[in-house]
Parts: sequence; C-alpha cells; structure tokens
Amino acid sequence: MRVVHLSHDMEAIARIFSPDRAVVAARERADRTYDPRLADLFVEHGHDWFAQLAAIDPWDAVLDLEPEPRRVLAEDELEGALVVAADFIDLKSPFMGGHSRRCAQLATDAARVLGLPDDAVSALGRAALVHDFGTTAVSNAILDKPATLTRTEFDRVELHPMLTEQMLRRSPALAALNPSASAHHERCDGSGYYKRLRADTSDAAACLLAATEVYVGLTTERADRPPFTDADAASELRQLETDGVLEPRATRAVLVAAGHGEPAARTRRRPDNPGGLSRREIDVLSLAAKGLTTRQIADRLVISPKTADHHVQHIYTKIGVSTRAAAALWAIQHDVVR
Repeated sequence: MRVVHLSHDMEAIARIFSPDRAVVAARERADRTYDPRLADLFVEHGHDWFAQLAAIDPWDAVLDLEPEPRRVLAEDELEGALVVAADFIDLKSPFMGGHSRRCAQLATDAARVLGLPDDAVSALGRAALVHDFGTTAVSNAILDKPATLTRTEFDRVELHPMLTEQMLRRSPALAALNPSASAHHERCDGSGYYKRLRADTSDAAACLLAATEVYVGLTTERADRPPFTDADAASELRQLETDGVLEPRATRAVLVAAGHGEPAARTRRRPDNPGGLSRREIDVLSLAAKGLTTRQIADRLVISPKTADHHVQHIYTKIGVSTRAAAALWAIQHDVVR
C-alpha cells in the first residue's frame, strides 16, 4: 500500500504539472507523507521511469505481461468477468450501486418480451453490463453533486458514452457490443448524446437499452432527487414514447418486463428478503450501501442512531461481512440497492 500511495501521487503530480515537480514532491515529503526508502528510490529513478512510461502504450504493456499460455474466457466465464467489471464501475458512486446489473436484467427481460433470439438477448445483456464504463472518467464531484449540474459539468457527463466506446473497441469481442452500449443515451429525435444523431430504430437491442436506462435511472435515487415511483417512471416513459424520444416497441417491452402490463413469461421476480434479512434490515442495508452514515440512516428511517447501529451489526452477521464496502457489494449482488 505504501508503494501504491507513492505511485498514485507521483503519477498525478507528473501528469498535472511535470515529472520534475513529482520528484521534488517525493524528496520534500519523504519521511512525512511517504516511506523514506520508497521516496529515495523514486528520487533516484523517477525520471527514467517516466521516460519509459511515455514510450509505451499501457494497454499493450499490460497484455504483454500476461503469462503464457494466455487464458481465453469461455462464454460463462466472460459473463462472470463482465459482472465483476460492472460491479466495480458501479461502486464508484453510492448512487450507482447495482445500476448495470439492473439494466442487464431488465433489458434482457424486455428482449424476451419482443421474442429476440437467444444470442441477441445474451449480447444485449453484456452490452448493458458494460455500457457505463465511461463513467470512470467522470468526477465524483459531478456524479454525487446534490444539485443541478452546470452546463460544463453536464458536458463532462455527456462524454461518458464516447469513453465507453473507446474502451470497448480495444477488444474485438467487446467492440461488438458498442452499437448498443455506446448508444444508450441516443434518442429517436436526435436529442440524446453524445453523437446527437437520430437513433437507429431498426436496432432493437440499442432501443431496448436506451429505454431500460431511462427506467432504471428514474427509479433509482440520485444525489439531486429521490427515486421516482415505478408508476411515475412508467408514465414518464410513455410520455417519452408519445413525444417520439424513445422507440415505441422497445419502450412498451421494457414496461411489460418491468411489470407495467401483461407479465412476461420469462421475467425474474425480485427475491424477498435475501440473506434472511428483515424488511427493516433491507432498508438499513440499502441506505448503508449508498454511503449514508449510521446517524444519517437513523434520521432517514426515523429511528435512534443506536437502533440503526444495532441493525447494521445484525446485517453484518447475517450476510457474513465486516465492512461497509463488503456490505455494499453484497447488496449489489443481491439486488438490494435501488
């Protein structure tokens, strides 16, 4: 961790200012901020290391370090890897926990409503898992801002589908997901982003993911607003369909898959109280996973801080974790966070 601490800071200082500035910072902060042995090593070799880094592509360098024989993920293994990556991306913000999983489930349920073939359903699920990769480059000061974004801040948010596209095209297998994944904010009337083109209404998967993203986003608490009720979110989607913003067939399939119409034969029911948790413990865990302190949880649920802490400790015991981060990941994996 001392190596990571030093490396993290030196990379940032060199990128924002210069390698010379990084070396000076390491020298000045040795024995106060950084391990002095590591700081001395960096002062001695830092310029050479930065020169080496400037001459290589990190993507290719990491791939070259993979031991032989190189492992290729089979279908099921790829699904598992993408779920892990999606969870990691979503843990960036307490308001994003479980977002990609929810999108993948709802989008594939809606695809089955439309009768899409199994390979198309599988590809759509993968695209939904990776569609928000670009948010890794959006500051948490923006993602977690409890107020309306400025134009400049929203400009940054609008770039995340482009960044998703750039990340996915590095890999041929993932690049195939881009037509859906990177178009999840495009709209039929050209009002979306980042390309602001009229969405291809013949691409059922892209239209399904776009409608899914709206529904899941509306029914999730955000930093600047509480979640919509399911009914209000459904009304909003119907209005967007009427206004020509979302593609009609895809929107209706998403609404059916979400329970606003005839139940889809193959949709999944939300499990009741995973892990043997009580309804109150589910409420506490959901808030804890979003980053609320024990006192904030108590205020939100109108209980005492002592009672809230009592619930937290019982939750830890029941689900077998000992930290907030582990509890948040468990909540994502068991569809507790919304």
